[in-house]
Amino acid sequence: MKDKIVLITGATSGIGKQTALTLAKMGAHVIITGRSIQSGEAAVAEIKQSSGNPKVDLLISDLSAQGDVRSLADQFKVKYERLNVLINNAGNAAPARILTADGVESNFAVNVVAPFLLTHLLMDPLKTSPSARVITLMGGDVPSKLDLDNLQSKRSFDGLNSYSQSKLAMMAMMYEFAERMQGTTVTINICYPGQASTNMTRNVTPEMLPAVMRFIFPVFKLMTRPDGGKSAEKASRSSVHLASSKDVEGVNGKYFDTKSKMVNFPAVVMAAPTREKVWEAVKQVSHFVG
Repeated sequence: MKDKIVLITGATSGIGKQTALTLAKMGAHVIITGRSIQSGEAAVAEIKQSSGNPKVDLLISDLSAQGDVRSLADQFKVKYERLNVLINNAGNAAPARILTADGVESNFAVNVVAPFLLTHLLMDPLKTSPSARVITLMGGDVPSKLDLDNLQSKRSFDGLNSYSQSKLAMMAMMYEFAERMQGTTVTINICYPGQASTNMTRNVTPEMLPAVMRFIFPVFKLMTRPDGGKSAEKASRSSVHLASSKDVEGVNGKYFDTKSKMVNFPAVVMAAPTREKVWEAVKQVSHFVG
C-alpha cells in the first residue's frame, strides 16, 4: 500500500478510523473525512502518531448534504492527482424519520445517495489509477426483502429496520454500479464488517429496536459498550483486506463477510429489475446527470 492514495469516509472514529490506522501503518497516504474539524484533527494526529506515517489528511464534509458531497469531491480533485482506493465507510442510523436539507430521508441520504454520488464524482481520479478499488460497507442484519415503495420511509419508519432497508438498497445500488463498471480499471465490492462498538451503535435507543426485541436492549448495550477500539479494529479487517490484498486484484461486484470470504448476495440484490429501480430512484434524488 506504500504511497497509494486512500479516501475513507466517516473515519474520525470507529471502524473507519481503525481502517485508516491500519492502512497508514501499511504505508498508504490516507485521507479521512468527518463532519467536525475538532474531532477530525484529533483523529489525524492520533493516526499519524500511532502509525508513524505523516501522510494522513482530513477533509470536512457532512455526507447527508449533497452539496457537501460535491464539495468533498471537488476538494479532493484539487489536492490529489489520483485515487487508488475509495472506502464508503460512513453510515447513519437515525432514531426517527429525519429529512436532510435536500429533503431526503437521512438514512437513505447517507447510506445510499452519498456513496452513489461520491463514487460517480471521483470516477476520473479513480480511473487515473491503473487498478482502483471502491469498497462500500454493509451494516446490520440483511433483510430478505426490499420495500421498493418505501425506500425513504415515507409510508413508515421502523428504527433499525429502516436502517437495514437503506443498507440493502445500498447493496443493490452498488452491485448495479459494479455491473456498469465491467471492463474498466475500477472494481466495486461490498463488505460486511460485523458488530462493533462505535458511536453509531452506542447511540441506538430501545425505541429503534422492534417491540418484541426491546427486552434484550440491556444485552445490546452491554455488547456495544466502549472497548478501546478492539471490536472496531476487528470489524475493519474486511475493509483493509479489500483495499490491500492482491487476492482481490481485479475482483468486481462481490460481497465479502467478516472473515473476508466471498459470499452470495441476497436473492433480492441479484434481481436486475430491483437493482434498476433502486438505481433510478437514487439517480433521481441525487439529480445526477452522467
